[in-house]
Amino acid sequence: MPRVWDVPVHDSTRVRDARVAAEAAATLAGLDSARTAAASLVATELATNLLKHTGGGQLLVEIVPAPAPADARSPVWFVQIAAIDHGPGIADVPAALSDGFSTARSLGAGLGTCRRVADDFALHSLPGRGTVALARVGARPRAVVPHGLRAGGVNVPFGGAETSGDAWAWVRSGERATLMLADGLGHGPEAARASTAAVDALHASAHLTPAECLRHLDTALKGTRGAAVAVAQVDSGAGLLRFAGIGNIGARLQVGDTWRALLCRPGIVGVHRPGTLREDRMPWAAGQLLIMHSDGLPSRWTPPADPGVLSADPAVVAAVTLRDAGSAARPVRDDTAVAVLAPTPRDRR
Repeated sequence: MPRVWDVPVHDSTRVRDARVAAEAAATLAGLDSARTAAASLVATELATNLLKHTGGGQLLVEIVPAPAPADARSPVWFVQIAAIDHGPGIADVPAALSDGFSTARSLGAGLGTCRRVADDFALHSLPGRGTVALARVGARPRAVVPHGLRAGGVNVPFGGAETSGDAWAWVRSGERATLMLADGLGHGPEAARASTAAVDALHASAHLTPAECLRHLDTALKGTRGAAVAVAQVDSGAGLLRFAGIGNIGARLQVGDTWRALLCRPGIVGVHRPGTLREDRMPWAAGQLLIMHSDGLPSRWTPPADPGVLSADPAVVAAVTLRDAGSAARPVRDDTAVAVLAPTPRDRR
């Protein structure tokens, strides 16, 4: 089940909670003692930075697929730690990533240390808007096949629960790379069981088109409460994006300076599948980006205004989208997941 540790960091006692969460996630991910220690250190430093520089924020710890698609038969898992805040932002990001830099009369080793010990580290910050710092720690050496694509996401369980009813997964078969987002009906353990069944089934259907995949998932989810599911697939050889979805999953594709909404059919995978499934097909090229999200995110969310964030790590794009769409005036009533598909940096030209 999608286990997520959502740690609100507003006082020093929560730094320990962040460290414990990272160590628990590392154990579930099968990391050895050295990589577990690295994950623990990163969580401690990021939580400490939230207190020192922003007055507090949110730390999300979860187990995620590798940012590049692995073969469906051998998924690669990482502990992902995301620190999200609405603080003053960082005026000089390169300086902040240097060891010894500090604006709080501390040793200034936090962000530089995180970047050094993590397998992936990314930082996005805008003065007056806040900061997202994200690290992934996995087993070494990394068993990832370069593919020209990246995916990433964040997942927030409703009400601080231990499990989320939302899940995303990412697999490869030949030149096809497939990203799926599932939202189990409702929330809690039964919703998580449905989305977990969808993830398991995806690993057996990486060779299928999105519409065919949804039919396979519909069978796999029988006996669960069902889920809303969207599937996006890039065929790199054909330069083609295929998309199909059932239920209340939102999706938007960036093409140049515009965003196109991709629509899902009404229904519930595993409970009530439409008789026919529409599969959208469109070119996939440099400069494009796809954001998918569950209904925990407002349907009228606004894409990130800073063009720089759209070329960032996909999980950072997801975290910024989640942060900027949130509002104290709009209570969240469900789990919330955001998953992003993008070309690798060298392809975004």
